[in-house]
Amino acid sequence: MAIAGGEPAAAATAADQRVGRRGRGFAPRYPGWLTLPSLLYYAIFFLGPMAILAVFSVSIQSGFGSVTYSFDTSQFSQIFQSDLYIKVFWHTLIMAAGGSLLTIAIGYPVCYWMARYLTTYKMLALLLLVVPFWTSFLIRTYALKIILDPNGYLARDLGFNALYTWKAVGIGLVYNYSPLFIMPVFASLERMDWTLVEAATDLGAKPWKSFLEITLPLTLPGVVTGALLVFIPMSGEYIIPNILGGGNFEFVGNAIGDTFSSAQDWPFGSALSIALMAALSVFVVVYILFATKEEQFGA
Repeated sequence: MAIAGGEPAAAATAADQRVGRRGRGFAPRYPGWLTLPSLLYYAIFFLGPMAILAVFSVSIQSGFGSVTYSFDTSQFSQIFQSDLYIKVFWHTLIMAAGGSLLTIAIGYPVCYWMARYLTTYKMLALLLLVVPFWTSFLIRTYALKIILDPNGYLARDLGFNALYTWKAVGIGLVYNYSPLFIMPVFASLERMDWTLVEAATDLGAKPWKSFLEITLPLTLPGVVTGALLVFIPMSGEYIIPNILGGGNFEFVGNAIGDTFSSAQDWPFGSALSIALMAALSVFVVVYILFATKEEQFGA
């Protein structure tokens, strides 16, 4: 005995199989050649210099500014056997980590206040935070140098003399890179459903409990993204330690610049650059693992 409606069901199954073979019918399709300009730019201005850097890092300096191409890893051994460069790497990572934590401590409350309590002037407050950073990075750093000058009002009236110390470098890092943290965190807080916090409050949760259980987990991807966006450029910073540190507190970027420009030792400078990128790649991998985990849970 034939089952009623069997033919329409079979036709629908066949149609679903045809759609599955072709892919989703309404999915947008773009020709692959549209990616060629970006891939070409990426290959010429990123992969090309990276390849040159890698070749130089295993070469040998044969004279002042002269390089003999070979495969020699002694440049990397020199980095890890030298207490000076280990100390420079340690100072760089510690200052970048401390600057990132201080940026979080300063930037997160500002973002929370703008997203939670401002309504009419929210975009105006965000604009006021961003406008100073329309000026040159170098000009802003020199402005901080004038403010922190030993003859300035901070040192004269308040007794805060921090120029050419690690404190001045830390202030410069936080000031110059805070917008890179504020923007993604503000976007995360702006997208958050604040009725969840209100519901937790109605159920008797304390404000700090609501923050730890609801607000922080929902905005944690933005916090991690912002922290990584400030940590990586802080680690490769050159201008701020040079101007505000006065050569007394060098980063790896300063050591790389001196090796290339003053010593003309291109192989060792390339090895320093590769070592710094390898150290930063660890944090990038941690971020990728974190982001993948968050996507699995729908964050």
